[in-house]
Amino acid sequence: MTRPVSPDAPAEVGRLSREERCGLLAEARPAELQALADECLADDAEVRVLLAPEVGCVTTQVREPVAGHRFQLGDVLACRAEVELAGQRGWAMRLGDDRVATLAAAVLDAEAEAGRPRAVEVEALCRRVAARRAERLEREWAELAPTVVEFEELT
Repeated sequence: MTRPVSPDAPAEVGRLSREERCGLLAEARPAELQALADECLADDAEVRVLLAPEVGCVTTQVREPVAGHRFQLGDVLACRAEVELAGQRGWAMRLGDDRVATLAAAVLDAEAEAGRPRAVEVEALCRRVAARRAERLEREWAELAPTVVEFEELT
């Protein structure tokens, strides 16, 4: 039996897509987002907050894997923000109500989109978050593996 692979796992080589990057920044720890965003802003680049961090509810929809039917799972608390850094827009949405972390993630998205000096560090942060996610999934799988029932194929 093969282990499940996360459908939103980032590509191993090359630059992350914006969707992958935003998803990984949404999972990053607030302290690491804030520290890197501070470094990005240290060069006095022009930054404008286009959408101040805003907290609200987002409806969560999932797709049933066998029949493919979509249904609403419920509402979750989320925070979103948008900035412009050195002429490039950055956007972020994170679960919860941490406005500072969401604003920092938006700054990092803009930094990466603009290809500014810290873009490589933003990518590295995203890769670390992806590695943590993969380790977490691996631990979960290791806990579940002993309960898997495998059937022999009848011919």
